[in-house]
Amino acid sequence: MKAHFDHEKLNIYQVSLAFNEWVGELLPSIEAKAAAKDQLDRAATSIPLNIAEGNGKFSRRDRARFFDVARGSTLESAASLDALASLKLITAEQVDTGKEKLVQIVNMLMGLLKGLGYEFESGTAVVRDEAHFSFSFEQEQEQEKE
Repeated sequence: MKAHFDHEKLNIYQVSLAFNEWVGELLPSIEAKAAAKDQLDRAATSIPLNIAEGNGKFSRRDRARFFDVARGSTLESAASLDALASLKLITAEQVDTGKEKLVQIVNMLMGLLKGLGYEFESGTAVVRDEAHFSFSFEQEQEQEKE
């Protein structure tokens, strides 16, 4: 598929779509009606949507906010897999397969957040330097090229 937008060129976007596709194949195999099934569908869909929206933002702070929402949806997807397994609706093997994909997504999102100037102390994001976010659009474009 030809990339028409910048977010389509991102590896993290492609990996999140692959997870979303995997979820799309998993969900029909779950015959029972379960809130966790619906939640997994929503959370998995939210990941690439927030990556795309965040990538389209001009300010680093806005980008980081959407990438962090995508990270939250990734963790929510992992919890949904656990909930489905606890209800005996999916297997431990299916959970492991899904979580391997989710770990990759989280690691890539953390890399994007670190690249935007966030550091993590005891699991909490802190801005390295508030002045780091006062770049002009041209400066941000130059920073991204590095």
